[in-house]
Parts: sequence; structure tokens; C-alpha cells
Amino acid sequence: MIIALESPDQPDVIALIAELDAYQDSLYPPESRHSLDLASLKQPNVLFAVARDRLGEAIGCGAIVLCPEFGELKRVYVSPRGRGQGIAKKLITLLELRAVDSGCKLLKLETGPYQHEALALYAAAGYRRRGPFGDYTNDPMSVFMQKHIAA
Repeated sequence: MIIALESPDQPDVIALIAELDAYQDSLYPPESRHSLDLASLKQPNVLFAVARDRLGEAIGCGAIVLCPEFGELKRVYVSPRGRGQGIAKKLITLLELRAVDSGCKLLKLETGPYQHEALALYAAAGYRRRGPFGDYTNDPMSVFMQKHIAA
């Protein structure tokens, strides 16, 4: 498996993001989904990582949007065919390291209450619950977390 920063604008990565969107569509109403589209993921302030299997196919992804005061972890997803191998943890680790390299000291995220595996992953990675941030509002379909990544 290889995990590296890549452009999201690749056919297999676009298909992976579509898989993620379909998964979230099955869990949450449109007004409670806060995902970034492809154009947003291609912005210069976005770190986008892709995990590829031994055949070179995209099986996981994640992003960090670098803002002036913090970074926001977005679009972390591993396809069912890649789960159980620690890929999500490795994606997050790489993204955190690159965020620190970019001067980021705090990461925040928004996820949903029905994504139990994601909540456990983030908690195990050191993220702690917090209230809404940025443009988010208090929504029962949102769970907010944060982690300090640099002293």
C-alpha cells in the first residue's frame, strides 16, 4: 500500500469520492452533509492524500483544508475493500504530519453520529469532542472534534 499527497482530479479517486458521497447520502439528510466538492478539494490550501492498494487502485482518501487559525480534516474514507488494514489511521497520520509541516497546530473536524467507526478512529487518534466551529451550526447530525498537533 502507498499513501501520498495527490490530486483528487483522477478517475479512480473521483470514483472513490462518489462512493463516499453515496455512503453519506444513505446516512444523513442533505442539509446535514458538509462535504467538499472536487473543485474545493483542488484548492491550493487543501492537502489531499490517497491510499493505493498493491495494484495502484485508490482505496482510501482524506483531506485537510488549511485555514489561518486551524486545519479542518475532511473526506476521510476507506472503501470497504480496504477496511481493516489501518489505512484510515495511516491517512490521518500523513495528513497531520503534512499539516504540521505547513505550520498548522490545531485540527478540527465534523462527522456524523451514525459513523461509529469514524468516531472511534478519531478518538483513538487523539481527537476530542468540542462544539461547532467556523460556519457550522449546532446540528444533532453533527459531531465536532479537535486535536492539537503541534506544541
